[in-house]
Amino acid sequence: MTEQTARRPSRLFRNLNAKIASIPMILNALVIFLGGTIWTIVYSFTDSRLLPRLNFVGLDQYRRLWVTPRWLVAVENLAIYGACMLVFSLIIGFLLAALLDQKIRFEDTFRTIFLYPFALSFIVTGLVWQWILNPNFGVQHVVRSLGWTDFAFDPLYDSSIVIYGILIAALWQGTGLVMCLMLAGLRGIDEDIWKAARVDGIPTWKTYLFIIIPMMRPVLITTLVIIAAGIVKVYDLVVAQTSGGPGISSEVPAKYVYEYMFHAQNLGQGFAASTMMLLTVIIVIVPWAYLEFGRRK
Repeated sequence: MTEQTARRPSRLFRNLNAKIASIPMILNALVIFLGGTIWTIVYSFTDSRLLPRLNFVGLDQYRRLWVTPRWLVAVENLAIYGACMLVFSLIIGFLLAALLDQKIRFEDTFRTIFLYPFALSFIVTGLVWQWILNPNFGVQHVVRSLGWTDFAFDPLYDSSIVIYGILIAALWQGTGLVMCLMLAGLRGIDEDIWKAARVDGIPTWKTYLFIIIPMMRPVLITTLVIIAAGIVKVYDLVVAQTSGGPGISSEVPAKYVYEYMFHAQNLGQGFAASTMMLLTVIIVIVPWAYLEFGRRK
C-alpha cells in the first residue's frame, strides 16, 4: 500500500461535519435546479399545453417563438434595457463610490441613503416610480404648475420610450449596490499607489482610468455578472409600472414566459422561451467563469 493510498481515508473523513451539513444543499442543487433545468429543456421540444406531455415536435416551439412579434419586442426591450443598465449603473455607481472614497463628512449617512432603495422590493419601486412618472400628478404636473406649461415627460405612456421609464426606476434602485461594490474595491487599493501617482504628477482622472480601474478588475467582473443576472430576469418592475403596456411595448422575456405558462396555458412555448433565457444566462456566466478561473491552475 502506497503512502498516497494510506492517506485517502483520512482525506475522506476530513471536515466530516461540514460535508454532512452540505448534503441538503447539494441535493437541492442537483434535484431542483439541475433536474428542473433539464426537465424544462426536454419539454421545450414538446407540444405541451395545459399539462406537460412527452409528444415531441422538434424545434417547432422555437420556430414559433422567433416569429412571434411579442417575443421579438421583448428581446429588443431586454437588449436596450440591458445595455443602458450595464453602462449607466457602472458609471453612476463608480462616480458615487469615488466621491464617497474622498473621506467626506457624513459618509455613513450618504452611503445609507444611496443604498436604501436596494432594500425595497421591485414591486414597491415600480409603484413609486409609476406615481412619479404619472403625467397627472407626477414630475410633468409639478413642472407645469411652476409655469412651464409646454413641458412633457410621460415615458410610461409613450410606447417608443416606455422602456426608458422602466430603466429610470431600475437605476434608482440598483445603483446603490453597485456603488457599495465599487467602494469596497476602491478601499482595497493601497494608499501608497495614490501617493506615488501624486508624486509623479499624474492627474486624478488618469490615475482612476489607467491605474485604479484595471486594479479593480475582479470587482468589476463580479459587478457585471450581478447586474447582468438582474437584467435577464427583470419582471417585477415591468409588471408594477406598465404591465407590459402600452400594448406590448414594454414586454420582457420573463413576463412572456409567465404569460404563456400560466395565462395562455401553452407550456411548450413557455418552456422554449425560458430555455432561451437560460441560454442568455450561460452566455453571461461562461465568460465570467473563464476570466475568473480558466487561467488559473
